[in-house]
Amino acid sequence: MKREGDMDKKDRNIIKILKENARTPFTEIAERLNVSESTIRNRVSALERDGIIKKYTIVVDPIKMGFNTVAIVGLDVEPSMFLEAAKEMAEIEKVRDVATSTGDHMIMSEIWTKDGRELSLLISEKIGKIKGVHRICPAIILEKLKES
Repeated sequence: MKREGDMDKKDRNIIKILKENARTPFTEIAERLNVSESTIRNRVSALERDGIIKKYTIVVDPIKMGFNTVAIVGLDVEPSMFLEAAKEMAEIEKVRDVATSTGDHMIMSEIWTKDGRELSLLISEKIGKIKGVHRICPAIILEKLKES
C-alpha cells in the first residue's frame, strides 16, 4: 500500500489535477503530463486501490442551496461519552462533517442551516440533548477564503 511519502511527482500532479476537477478526462491529464492515457488510468487505479484517492465528489455553494448560515461547532463532552456523542452528531441531517479532535474541543463539526434561528433550534433541541455534551461552542463562518 502506498503512502503519500511514497508517491512520485506524477502521482502528485494527477491528484492535483483531479482535485481541481474530478471530471478531467484521463486523456487530458495524460496530455498535460506528457504521458500515455493508459499510464494515467493505471496510476489512478493504483491510487484508488491504495486508498489515496478515497472518492470523487463535488463542491457546492451552501448559500445557493439555501443554507445562509454555515457554522463550525465545537463540543466538549464527558470522556466516557466521547465516541457515542460523535456518532450521534454524525447522524444529524444538517451536520455536514464531524471530526474528533485533541484541540480546544473534543468534537468539531460543520453545520449548514438556512438561518441563525434554525442553527439555534438545532443546538438547543438536538445537539444539546446528546448525552454527555456539556459545552457547545458555535462559530459562524463569515466567508471561506480557501476550499480544497
